[in-house]
Amino acid sequence: QVQLVESGGGLVQAGGSLRLSCAASGRPFSTYAMGWFRQAPGKEREFVAAITWSADDTYYTDSVKGRFTISKDNAKNTGYLQMNSLKPEDVAVYYCAASKWIGPAATLSFSRRYDAWGQGTQVTVSS
Repeated sequence: QVQLVESGGGLVQAGGSLRLSCAASGRPFSTYAMGWFRQAPGKEREFVAAITWSADDTYYTDSVKGRFTISKDNAKNTGYLQMNSLKPEDVAVYYCAASKWIGPAATLSFSRRYDAWGQGTQVTVSS
């Protein structure tokens, strides 16, 4: 089983940027697809972005398209979520997750596809 640890969260002003990292250990990260989810206070966890194990396909929820970019560096066993033009509505705890699912990135928007989850990192955006 792969283990995941997120980092890079913090406080940023609206319009600013953050890059979240997801460090994997225990299994070769190259064999896993990766997703990012978030959970805002009082709300259910929601899908943000996904990338296939081969990193040749990505998928985003509509609210972050054009602002967020998901990537993974298999040599470093690390995944990333670059977040630009942050908005107050992006405030949440962000979780990375790993999946052995081999379908298109669009099919990775379901949390049940994932086999391992990180502990989360808080992102706060001030207006």
